[in-house]
Amino acid sequence: MKSRYEAAKNVFIDSVDVDDYIELESSVTAYKQLHHSMDKPLKMILLFGRPGTGKSILLNRISEKLKHQKEIHYFDTPAINEKEFFHKLFKVLTKKDLPNNTEVNFSALVDFCKELRGKREIVILLDEAQMYGIEMMEKIRLLSDSRAVKFVVSLHKTEDEDLIAKEHFQSRIWEVIELKNATKADQTTYIHKKLLKKNLFEIANSIKDKDMKLIHAFTKGNFRECNKLLFTIFEICEYYDKNEPSKINYEHIPQRIIEMAALKLGYIHV
Repeated sequence: MKSRYEAAKNVFIDSVDVDDYIELESSVTAYKQLHHSMDKPLKMILLFGRPGTGKSILLNRISEKLKHQKEIHYFDTPAINEKEFFHKLFKVLTKKDLPNNTEVNFSALVDFCKELRGKREIVILLDEAQMYGIEMMEKIRLLSDSRAVKFVVSLHKTEDEDLIAKEHFQSRIWEVIELKNATKADQTTYIHKKLLKKNLFEIANSIKDKDMKLIHAFTKGNFRECNKLLFTIFEICEYYDKNEPSKINYEHIPQRIIEMAALKLGYIHV
């Protein structure tokens, strides 16, 4: 027999699928800001934030929403090398494939973009851009200078450095949109909406406000960490539900289970 917690656990499998998008006040603001920026005559836009703040799912959502209004392309996975990247870009720009062993003439590609100016405006959503080096980003800037190709560059903000402060971004980026970790209120809404979307009303109601405070304290409002913690909480609940149901309170998730999950994930230490 399936546990009532199995479906709840699976709700929090980390995903960037637009079907898993949860509309929050902060995410609506970020979406509107990015949409507005894309309508401006900007060459490069930076989408910036720590891992797990929702950059990829925002790019995925805006790609799906605008694909019938704009010539928009989502490069979700970084190319393994420069050749692969420019083959992919060549196909977007020319609508033709190149043989795998053919090198892209970069100067010719820039000239081709200049010829497109005023005829087409192509938007490239470039995820995980921290994987690209300085030389690659310089070539992307040169392409954006053609004003036929606009790049939305998404990259991580790290603990030890602000990538936006790096020299090769300072003079290139025209507008910055920064995503931040969720407030407790937004994270509470996120968790409840995720569960209610799957009609898991009783389980949603079993997570009380004091539990949300604890979850927020452990995850610091990071969506990816929140997903990991909730998945682990419901995994533990599932175990007790199947094996020792007398030890679980179905009306309220005990604090000890939240702390067990946090211990398992390394948020707290014995």
